Amino acid sequence: MQDCIFCKIINKEIPAEVVYEDDFVMAFKDLKPEAPAHLLLIPKKHIPTFFDLKEEDAEIMGRIQLAAGRIVRELGLADRGFRLVSNCGRDAEQLVMHIHYHLLAGRPLTWPPG
Repeated sequence: MQDCIFCKIINKEIPAEVVYEDDFVMAFKDLKPEAPAHLLLIPKKHIPTFFDLKEEDAEIMGRIQLAAGRIVRELGLADRGFRLVSNCGRDAEQLVMHIHYHLLAGRPLTWPPG
């Protein structure tokens, strides 16, 4: 999508501090971190919400999960744990209409969140 900020980051039109990238997934630091480690993990394919997923997107979504584990291990945070959360829709505070996960780590995380 031409007006999607995440697609612009994927296309290198907007800078981001990328910590992981492969053919399907990109992860970069959140500009307003809520934890010592706060990353956004996105599929490189533009998919606005979970309701827009197709059967052929299953591999991409699985690759995001695999990337999350890999990134946490590389950051040395695997022993402490992490949270992977996604907001879907306006009432859930999805501000960018491109599926994304917030990976939070590096401090104790409380429950319930929000």
